[in-house]
Amino acid sequence: MLKRVLQINRKDNVLVALQDLRKGEVVQFEDVDYELKEDISAKHKFYMNDMNTGEEVFMYGVLVGKVQQLVLKGMRMSTDNLKHAAEPYFFRPYHYEWHAPDVSKFEGRTFNGYHRSDGRVGTANYWLFIPTVFCENRNLDVIREALHNELGYAVTDKYKRKAKLLKELYLSGKDITAADLEVVESDVHTSRIFPNVDGIKFLNHQGGCGGIRQDAAVLGKLLAAYADHPNVAGVTVLSLGCQNLQVQDFKKDLYERNPHFDKPLFIFEQQQSQSEDWLITEAIRQTFVGLTEANKLERKPAPLSKLNLGVKCGGSDGFSGISANPAVGYCSDLLVALGGTVLLAEFPELCGAEQDLIDRTKDEAAAKKFMQLMKSYSDSAERVGSGFHMNPSPGNIKDGLITDAIKSNGAAKKGGTSPVEDVLDYTEPAVKPGLNLVCTPGNDVEATTGKAASGATLILFTTGLGTPTGNPVCPVIKVATNSSLAQRMSDIIDIDTGGVISGEKSLAQMGEEILEYCIKAASGEVIPKAVLLNQDDFIPWKRGVSL
Repeated sequence: MLKRVLQINRKDNVLVALQDLRKGEVVQFEDVDYELKEDISAKHKFYMNDMNTGEEVFMYGVLVGKVQQLVLKGMRMSTDNLKHAAEPYFFRPYHYEWHAPDVSKFEGRTFNGYHRSDGRVGTANYWLFIPTVFCENRNLDVIREALHNELGYAVTDKYKRKAKLLKELYLSGKDITAADLEVVESDVHTSRIFPNVDGIKFLNHQGGCGGIRQDAAVLGKLLAAYADHPNVAGVTVLSLGCQNLQVQDFKKDLYERNPHFDKPLFIFEQQQSQSEDWLITEAIRQTFVGLTEANKLERKPAPLSKLNLGVKCGGSDGFSGISANPAVGYCSDLLVALGGTVLLAEFPELCGAEQDLIDRTKDEAAAKKFMQLMKSYSDSAERVGSGFHMNPSPGNIKDGLITDAIKSNGAAKKGGTSPVEDVLDYTEPAVKPGLNLVCTPGNDVEATTGKAASGATLILFTTGLGTPTGNPVCPVIKVATNSSLAQRMSDIIDIDTGGVISGEKSLAQMGEEILEYCIKAASGEVIPKAVLLNQDDFIPWKRGVSL
């Protein structure tokens, strides 16, 4: 039977509503009756006892806020009566003892990936177009349309047919307001002439010139990280010529990151070309030759230890920290126990969870690096009148995430419980297997962009409200926190963890199912919805204030 309420940790002094509860109802939990003072929607919380102004509220066993006015037992937690609060954090020597999950079901398992010359293994095989400056975005758009349409990577055929149908109805003088626009969807794979090339991707962006030189420097490292990504087979670079981010700067970053970089790299500079037509024609011609070579690479078995899994949440709700995030966390623990790599990022969404992560960090220098990155990031936000406490969006709050500490402690569950092996600044590559912390904003696309830069070859993205976010080079798998979302937005959701809320599945069962899906996605046996939709979101972080 579906439980009506949940106490996440024995130390907590609030209960989570697992279903809609009504004012005046009496809810029993552990032999205590709670008469509700107001309606409590599913995902929201109510107080377990009367509390006075300034008293501390706990969830996940940690401080998440302080009461701002007298609240009564059975009253709903809201932004009016609770404000963000979190315990200060500090370094203490490592004494963490991890109890790894049982991985006997997965020992000896493999996925079929693309093996690179440096030993890394990709879960996909993409050709990548990179502009060094926003001035080349239009040229990339022209090339994208030509290559996607002719080589079978376009996913807009059905919408073109709908537009054509509307045009025909309009020209014939018929009413278009109620026209039936249903068309048979084409299979996006049937016309591909390069079956071993999973896509041709384009990193359109708004940087490379203007702004400050530091922005261009960070962008250069980011673009180099994408060129070096194990899911990338080859790269075509378009440059204008006079921009801040010079081609030689990009190449310097690329070869500093990987001195043995040996993928095809075609570079075109518009100010040195004969014409716009020549530039685009030659870029298409040389890329086509590169695609013929990339298509010769085939998937081969690789151990699960070769997987690099980014974990992300966005459009989060009050169930995120109860179902999808801890289920993904269990999957993370399984992969770490198997020798794989996990990337947990979104530093503004680790506010209030710092002490647990510090205590789990093996290396003192890494722990102190995490503390320094968190402090400098927080300070930069506060200098402009913001702060981590302002991270929760209106949608988060509406669905029960009242303070950043509540959101953050639920978000941190995605990383599981394993020791932290390393701490990475933005664009730094993950070189140590195990759990790595990566400094990125909480912003969905800036965070996924950063995880891919650190080497994620798959990203598990949990959502309670629904978001279509994807990435150009790293397949993004959408994990719903609740079954209602999974059914309502089935066109963007891959995995439903609502069974955890209903009590039909344990977190361990769900975590194992998630890992099974990851293995299939890494092998090309299932294609995540974001990949099918060509949802190629890419936003470089300028290191300004972004939460």
